[in-house]
Amino acid sequence: MNRREPAGRRRSSSAVAVLIGSAAAALAIAADTHPSTVVLAAAPVADCCAQIVALPPGIAPIRTVVQDGVEPIAAEVSAAARLRVVTNPQLLPVGKAPERGLQVKTILTARLISAIFPEIQNIGGVRPDALRWHPDGLALDVMIPNPTSEAGIALGDRIVAYVLQNADRLGIQDAIWRGTYYTPSGPSGSGYGHYDHVHVTTTGGGYPTGSEMYYR
Repeated sequence: MNRREPAGRRRSSSAVAVLIGSAAAALAIAADTHPSTVVLAAAPVADCCAQIVALPPGIAPIRTVVQDGVEPIAAEVSAAARLRVVTNPQLLPVGKAPERGLQVKTILTARLISAIFPEIQNIGGVRPDALRWHPDGLALDVMIPNPTSEAGIALGDRIVAYVLQNADRLGIQDAIWRGTYYTPSGPSGSGYGHYDHVHVTTTGGGYPTGSEMYYR
């Protein structure tokens, strides 16, 4: 026996179908007009780090954000609404180094050292020198409090270890501390002094345009 559905129920079903169709159309339009959104998946990494994100004028960019302790290992674009999901980025404030004349990787390194090692209260940057590293904004002098004390030496050792362990992300070329010249491959000869500060040289990455954002 065939039973006819009440007219009121048929009208309700039709209304739901119309609403679903309208929502799907809206999502399709959103996908066409907002193509810059990314879903990030994250996994733990060792003791770092950050990434510079440049913002093109007037455009919301696809942002790959690495925060302290995690980094994205995949980026998948949602084909429907293309909603952006990020992992609570922490914007790094200006650190202890004067940033005028520094290149972007040097700025990032200075801000991270300032954030991760609060004992550091003074970081030198651009200054006249016979070698090009400081004048070109490629080098930092991380001044160590009580540098001859056991605590001061241990602090300098930790900073050297930190920048070398994260050399790829920070663009570290070398570090000098307590008479030893270090590269990402390990100690490499005499460093000519540097008993009161850790000297850090980066590969630079170019001068900032003003649109950079530095994330922990």
